[in-house]
Amino acid sequence: MSKKDKKYQKIVPAEKRERAMIEGILEGSPDGIGVVVIRLECGCRKMAAVSKSGDPASGVIIYRDNAESICDKCKEDNGDFMRVRESFIHWVEPVPSQEKQQEINIKVLGSQSVN
Repeated sequence: MSKKDKKYQKIVPAEKRERAMIEGILEGSPDGIGVVVIRLECGCRKMAAVSKSGDPASGVIIYRDNAESICDKCKEDNGDFMRVRESFIHWVEPVPSQEKQQEINIKVLGSQSVN
């Protein structure tokens, strides 16, 4: 396994306040095997369920903790990828194989991890 491949092995835990949103997304997404979590520099978050083929299994939800709505910048650019601080997939048990996780990570998040 190369150093590049080990990047995908890094486990980023979902924060406690993100877990409820993840559970809600998965509840409405029977084909979801995980939830993509994108943390933006502004504090907003984007999330969506992902299927076993790496395709969307839900719509994208964008929100901000303890706020009535998302920030003005996200309203303008819908959480542009240039402002991503961190991104990962929160997997559902049973977790897919490392190879499948890497395949889906590359398909969904791109070949370079933002972490």
